[in-house]
Amino acid sequence: MSASTQISTLDQAREMGLRPDEFDKITEILGRTPNFTEMCVYSVMWSEHCSYKNSIKWLKTLPKDGPHMLVKAGEENAGLVDIGDGMGCAFKIESHNHPSAIEPYQGAATGVGGINRDIFTCASANSTTLAPSGSWPV
Repeated sequence: MSASTQISTLDQAREMGLRPDEFDKITEILGRTPNFTEMCVYSVMWSEHCSYKNSIKWLKTLPKDGPHMLVKAGEENAGLVDIGDGMGCAFKIESHNHPSAIEPYQGAATGVGGINRDIFTCASANSTTLAPSGSWPV
């Protein structure tokens, strides 16, 4: 039996960032214990980077619209606020990239690259970027 078709274990699922309840759900969906390749696919698709599984509840608490919003937050990749004189300010947070208090282990280390990409998709020119990085007590 090749490594890709061997039956996965709960320990492997945990090493891939999946919780025991997620391993159980995958087993339920497939109607059997997943093999290693299937577990790898689920671990990526159910990761914080792809599914926002840890940060989504906090993101939903942030305001998304208002009288000065040119592009509502969540409508595109960054929120765009009218600051007057034909100017707007784009705001973007890479909420699921590690390390963060929300997701200290998983995520993509794209950081400022992902922030700038999402601002540029709003057809805006980036003049200033604030990209704090590090770990602080929460």
